[in-house]
Amino acid sequence: TGSYYTPRRIVDYMVDEALVTALGERVTAADGDAEFLGERLRYLLDYEDAYDDADELFDVAEKENVVRAIANLRVLDPAVGSGAFPMGALHKLTLALRRLDPINDHWARFQKELARERTATAFERPSQGEREAELLEISKTFETYKDSDFGRKLYLIQNGIFGVDLQPVACQIARLRFFISLIVEQQPTSDVASNYGVRPLPNLETRIVAGDTLAKIAVPKQMGFADQAVGEYIARLRRVREMHFNARTRDDKWELRKQDEALRRDLASALEESGYGHDEAGHIAAWDPYRQNTAAKWFDARWMFGVKDGFDVVIGNPPYIQLQRDRGALRRRYQGQEYATFAATGDIYQLFFERGMALLKPKGTLAYISSNSWLKAKYGESTRSFFSTNHTPRVLLEVGKDVFDSAVVDSSILIVQEGKPQPAADCLALDMDSLDSKAFPPAPKRFGSLYHGGSKPWVPLSAVERSIMDKMQTVGVPLKEWDISIYYGVKTGYNAAFVVDDATRTALVNEDPRSADLLKPILRGRDIRPYRAQWAGLWLIDTHNGFGDTPPVDVAAFPAIKRHLDKHWEAIARRQDKGVTPYNLRNCAYHAEFEKEKIVWIELVEDGRFAYDDTGTLVEATAFVMTGKHMKLLCAVLNGSLTKWFLSRSAPTSGMGTLRWKKAYVEEIPVPILHVKSRSQVTRLVDRAVQASEPPERISHRIDDLLFEAYRLTAEEVEAVRR
Repeated sequence: TGSYYTPRRIVDYMVDEALVTALGERVTAADGDAEFLGERLRYLLDYEDAYDDADELFDVAEKENVVRAIANLRVLDPAVGSGAFPMGALHKLTLALRRLDPINDHWARFQKELARERTATAFERPSQGEREAELLEISKTFETYKDSDFGRKLYLIQNGIFGVDLQPVACQIARLRFFISLIVEQQPTSDVASNYGVRPLPNLETRIVAGDTLAKIAVPKQMGFADQAVGEYIARLRRVREMHFNARTRDDKWELRKQDEALRRDLASALEESGYGHDEAGHIAAWDPYRQNTAAKWFDARWMFGVKDGFDVVIGNPPYIQLQRDRGALRRRYQGQEYATFAATGDIYQLFFERGMALLKPKGTLAYISSNSWLKAKYGESTRSFFSTNHTPRVLLEVGKDVFDSAVVDSSILIVQEGKPQPAADCLALDMDSLDSKAFPPAPKRFGSLYHGGSKPWVPLSAVERSIMDKMQTVGVPLKEWDISIYYGVKTGYNAAFVVDDATRTALVNEDPRSADLLKPILRGRDIRPYRAQWAGLWLIDTHNGFGDTPPVDVAAFPAIKRHLDKHWEAIARRQDKGVTPYNLRNCAYHAEFEKEKIVWIELVEDGRFAYDDTGTLVEATAFVMTGKHMKLLCAVLNGSLTKWFLSRSAPTSGMGTLRWKKAYVEEIPVPILHVKSRSQVTRLVDRAVQASEPPERISHRIDDLLFEAYRLTAEEVEAVRR
């Protein structure tokens, strides 16, 4: 399902940072120092027993304000899974309340205020008896559990923590965890008649719901005359569901569920009169929160939770599933949902990013851990642009593969705030692979900043790395602007037939000398090394499909070649990569480019392997080909350590952890314009590397020195590149 269990240390870090940001928006520091307030809040949320003096860091007014802020906080996990993030938030907020309000004075008062607000906003006013009963229930809770976490947890769950998941079983597990968390706070008594003093647990069907978070209900642009009726039904439903949350007997629950069903039927009619489509109104009316083994095909916080003004925190680990998987089932499912970040080749977690931001209040905080591919991949451009244009990234932490036991993707944590974008440099960013220690979370002083932003690749860089990147971008000109062309190698569709060794070539030529006209030397990706290729004695049967003024090869004129290919007829006949006949290779309009001076390279390698060639050798499909001007200079730059450094910070890695030297990334490499003397030196060094007159490592080191000078790097920056 694309779901992975998030380790506790990651959950705690993300919960801490999200809550600190959210509470920082609601609480004003007495001394006006917002940064120090953030440090105090982090201290408050730390589990260390030594930090039980955290309350001493807040004055009386601040304590009350923090408790009030927690009482009004709303947290949502839009892909709740087993409930790790909501539970993490529950425990952290409970810890903060215990430290700041040990006997629940403020907390109890604020719960009564919230209860009064609920009844005051209801269109159908509860009776005086109902209001008094609800307030009495709150008083009894805190009388029984005066200095206990039970009342803290109960009302946090009732008022502030919500979850959604497409899988009903996940919702069941998350609810169970909340139940257990409440059970352990109760102390049984000897009173058998009152269930040994153990209070019945709340009903969580309207706090953790099964539904499709990404599927939205279409809201009409203009509501009709039945708006007031719709509002009344919403208020009544919310009241019924609040009463159901606390219902203790089976009869009470059934009666409230009947009321819920009747209200939903009436609501559907009012919605249609207000401009909602028949299907949308039907979906809303049909959603029964008490059917725990089914999932709604949509999600709306207003209808399901009674939350219409958004959440303070949206947090979680959304699923990772490519939209094109299963023949594009997910792509078709969400293509019509008007996501600005939708990319057919993208991943479902990108839609969760956008949906999460839409569910936030102004200046609310989103905290996700996900695959980091969107940071650099082409399909992530829309997501990067979405955040850069509309919101403010606060923390970007690349944590690598080691976070999840079963995941093979590199992961990153993003914490972003809703609202006007701030400069990218204000985002604390770090790639943990750059640290000697894997301690988590890393010390704040280890953080760097986010480079680029916008739709371009997002890269966490230290101050030194940022300086290197700036110099490369300033001094260099992107490779794609150097009057070059990049092509794929030859695609045969079936190498076993069309690529032959020396012995086979000799046999074919001996059988028919004309065969030599079609047999051309060919390089595979594995044959390519820095500066020069090591030809493996392989030959391509170049039955091309024609190019320019050259017509397709007529294999009938080469009987030995035809007999050889006939041995593979079944395979070559059914392949897709074929020309006018199964004997011909597919169209290759740039076939003549292979005859030119060129650079060839392989995609999936850790260090760049760019070989210079002027022998006219063909190249197989596992490699790329570049032609144009300044081939020797470009070969030197592309093999340089600075180019590898640049690509490692601007292009996504493969699933195997190696760099991807693809055209889209390679052509963005900034190439310096060298002075005549330096260019001449570089060219001579490349000649020596191609001729293998001395070890390529020694030549590369000397070329690097010339390039470092061209980019104007300092000694510290050179050390950072070579490290």
